[in-house]
Amino acid sequence: MQIVLLSGGAGKRLWPLSNELYSKQFLRLLKREDGSRESMIQRVVRQVQNAVPDVSITIATAREQMSLIRRQLGNQVNISIEPCRRDTFPAIALVSSYLHDKCDVSYDEPIAICPADPYVDEDYFLAIKRLLTSIECGASANLLLMGIEPTYPSEKYGYILPTGRTEQSPVHAFKEKPNEELAARYIENGALWNSGVFVFRLGYALNKSRQLLGSASYEELLHGYADLPKISFDYAVVEKEESIVVQRYSGTWLDVGTWNTLSEVMSEYSIGRVTMDAACSNIHVVNTLSAPVLCMGVKDAIVAASPEGILIADKDRSSAMKPYVENLHTPVMYTEKSWGEFRIIDTEPQSLTIKITLTQGESLTYHKHERRDETWTVIKGRGWVKLDGNEFAVAEGQTVRIPRGSFHTIRAETLLKVMEIQTGEDIDVDDKIVWGL
Repeated sequence: MQIVLLSGGAGKRLWPLSNELYSKQFLRLLKREDGSRESMIQRVVRQVQNAVPDVSITIATAREQMSLIRRQLGNQVNISIEPCRRDTFPAIALVSSYLHDKCDVSYDEPIAICPADPYVDEDYFLAIKRLLTSIECGASANLLLMGIEPTYPSEKYGYILPTGRTEQSPVHAFKEKPNEELAARYIENGALWNSGVFVFRLGYALNKSRQLLGSASYEELLHGYADLPKISFDYAVVEKEESIVVQRYSGTWLDVGTWNTLSEVMSEYSIGRVTMDAACSNIHVVNTLSAPVLCMGVKDAIVAASPEGILIADKDRSSAMKPYVENLHTPVMYTEKSWGEFRIIDTEPQSLTIKITLTQGESLTYHKHERRDETWTVIKGRGWVKLDGNEFAVAEGQTVRIPRGSFHTIRAETLLKVMEIQTGEDIDVDDKIVWGL
């Protein structure tokens, strides 16, 4: 059995904590029983492993998120990398070919495709296990879906109309996101929310890839990915499939894609350096800055502060922030990497100051820049620098100057914190040449 988690998102609706590299599923805002905090994707993977311990997990994601996934999940998952964003059908075709060609998964293997960031109980993944078992035992339908029993007439979701009200029923029709009145009518007739869960044998997806994309070869799909059509799996496959069954699910299922919905599952009213007076009510504050945040008399609001900006929003209005965030054009100021994390401290037209934190034993790639010079100052810990082939130890207080054109890297002997100052007339993230690539 295989479970594939689709991890995407552009990080607009949970600004300023989320961004293009650090989208909502990676925010460590959910408190565990031991008091530590985890992200939504960490929570989902933990739940999958508890509910279906023998399953293999693969994350389908963009190249930009690969390092972050390794940072949060280590080597407990496989990763299928999408060269660019092309919607869910190309993503599912690519990960299916990856499983077959690179992981030797057979045509008959049951596969479940799921979003990477639902807020659910472990019962959700036990229900997915039942779908996988149905496929394994020879389900009569080609494609199985998970439908969520609606709790209100939502305009945000597509609807699945089953032929009956049993746990598993053939599908009669699909309906796009309706208005509230039409949604209420669908619900009266037993309609279910479309959860984005698809279960089938691997060969089913490979055959669809051949039919609709002209290939099921991983290498061919990977190298031609940018030319594939932007089309959803629902539109390309599901709505045209005649042999399809939906399984009802009535447990916890929340789409925590806005600050308002996320605050409903947060067990803490404040995270970070936050002070609230007694007149505050129904307020959630998340502060990732070193500076304190003081709230007085604030009601029904979200306050979020990060290096990328500060949000103060009425909870009900927070879901409408996306077009405003798109007009801000803020650069990525913080993200996690497989080796640690970086935070931009200051930006000037011809200089950039970054605080780099490397986990013990980790290192940066061995690389050079053509249009900028760099200076490293160690502010905590010990490590080793390699500069144009020469290696030497560094410790707190020491500074290393790196001229443009010089290959360089740093490895953390202990937890290592470094201030990096970049100077040049054309500072660009694309100005990076990695040794050996």
